[in-house]
Amino acid sequence: MTDEKVFAMSFSKVYSLLVAKAERKGRSKAEVDEVTVWLTGYAETELDKLMASDITYGDFFRQAPAMNPNCEEITGVVCGVRVENVEDPLMREIRYLDKLVDELAKGKAMEKILRK
Repeated sequence: MTDEKVFAMSFSKVYSLLVAKAERKGRSKAEVDEVTVWLTGYAETELDKLMASDITYGDFFRQAPAMNPNCEEITGVVCGVRVENVEDPLMREIRYLDKLVDELAKGKAMEKILRK
């Protein structure tokens, strides 16, 4: 899948898939919301509004209020791609969220996921 396709996908569709992945592993939507809020600076109430809107996944990240300054501490491999080596800044932010949800699904403690 090309980057452009990911950027153009519906936020609500992609986010629903991330939540489903976490829930299959015994985690909750609230936990996915928590890591998303931590990463992007959106308020939880904004996430619900965005889920009901037609915003694209790319625009969700482009319009993020404040990416967490600690997001650069997110490292590792997601879908065979080393997150910290992704050159496109927008795609790297998308991979950061993928990595956080992966860590959540693998049972990692929230404190470690949020780099505290």
